[in-house]
Amino acid sequence: MTIILIIIHVIVCVALIMIVLLQTGKGADIGAAFGGGSSNTLFGSSGASTFLSKATAGAAIVFMLTSLTLAYLSSHRPTASVVMDTPPAAVETKAPEASSAAGAAPAATATEPKPETPAKSQ
Repeated sequence: MTIILIIIHVIVCVALIMIVLLQTGKGADIGAAFGGGSSNTLFGSSGASTFLSKATAGAAIVFMLTSLTLAYLSSHRPTASVVMDTPPAAVETKAPEASSAAGAAPAATATEPKPETPAKSQ
């Protein structure tokens, strides 16, 4: 279902771009550039509504509906399709052991923090 909606959405996107690029602007007439009276009419100089403006409205409605549907479907996915189902295992690290020389102190492990001496600022 989602793949079909994505295909429809892409087709409508391309159609909407093409329809908008095919339309002429409201001030495209040469008379409108010099203050012609027909450019100030109620519906513009082209008349009430052309096929391209109706196609633009229809494509925009389908685009918005597919956008909302895809957003709803992507937010309500089942949780079983997660990339990682289980969290990664904890890794225990240890510091390297000191040599067995006489008088050597044992090495500290990662779980035993070294005591820090507070620095005096004077």
